[in-house]
Amino acid sequence: MDKMPKWADVLLIPFINLLLAFILSGLVILAIGKDPLVAIKTMVEGSFGSTNAWGYTLYYATNYIFTGLAVAIAFHARMFNIGGEGQAAIGGLGVALVCLAVDWPHWTLALPAATIGAAIFGAGWALIPAYLQARRGSHIVITTIMFNFISAALMGYLLVNALKEPGNMAAETRDFPAGAHLPSFHEMLAPFGIEFSKHAPANISFLLALLCCFLFWVLIWRTRLGFAIRSFGHSETAARYAGISPTKIIMISMMISGALAGLMAINNVMGESERLILNSVEGAGFIGIAVALMGRSHPVGVFLAALLFGFLTQGGAELQLWENIPRELVVVIQALVILFTGALDNMVRAPVERLFLKFKKRVA
Repeated sequence: MDKMPKWADVLLIPFINLLLAFILSGLVILAIGKDPLVAIKTMVEGSFGSTNAWGYTLYYATNYIFTGLAVAIAFHARMFNIGGEGQAAIGGLGVALVCLAVDWPHWTLALPAATIGAAIFGAGWALIPAYLQARRGSHIVITTIMFNFISAALMGYLLVNALKEPGNMAAETRDFPAGAHLPSFHEMLAPFGIEFSKHAPANISFLLALLCCFLFWVLIWRTRLGFAIRSFGHSETAARYAGISPTKIIMISMMISGALAGLMAINNVMGESERLILNSVEGAGFIGIAVALMGRSHPVGVFLAALLFGFLTQGGAELQLWENIPRELVVVIQALVILFTGALDNMVRAPVERLFLKFKKRVA
């Protein structure tokens, strides 16, 4: 069967979906008595108009890259991991325990150790739903959602009763050692004579996120395990016939997914807060679902979608600050983006495919 070109599927369809979402969002802004052109200008300038704005946009995008990749690898194995929120929170626990256990002399030692801690804790938290799916037939969507609530309760208990610094009323740990401080963009670029805002939270974990994008591509499209994951995702029956173990694929895929979600804590816990605080994930686990959907579970698409949602998050804060537009409106915009790129994707895809096929027939 003839299909439209790959570039149209990867670029044109998402662009049209985004355009429709933003047009509808503009109408919503107009309905509340605000100028949509002023609103989009404020969002763009607040997200990309200065190094400080870029720093916040890339900080949020880094979170979404990790959680988007986490959901994407589960998608390739035909699983819907809704537990990124909880896995990222538990990953933060792993980071905190590693950073507080040793008086680290330098971040070059602390970062690899914290990365391992975040990945192990995130993977371990995803292992239980994976086992229940593989061995007991429990649906992964239900169990991962339940484990989000369990992780929230567990983190609340630990931060109030076990990890809280004595004498501190806030539910948070003590500050990490100075040697666990990660270089910010300001510190990274200063040696090259490039000025970057010292107040922006973007840090070296952005480069770690880019490395994970590359390793994700290598794993899925250049390794035997990646082929097995994709084969299982396309057809479990064919995978079984080829000798691929469904139990093995489910367990490994979910553990990698949980590890990627856990790595988000390197950015927000170790890089930005420099201590573990309650509700440090702030919904990034759920936004990762939209990022993976919009990015078509490809690392390049995930990166671009994460940048978009980073723009929406930072731009939404600017709207609230300067235009007195409720930040909840950004949730509406995000929902419209998800709606058009996910649920209503075929509404755009079907007519575009027909146009390409009609054009191809005319040329032939």
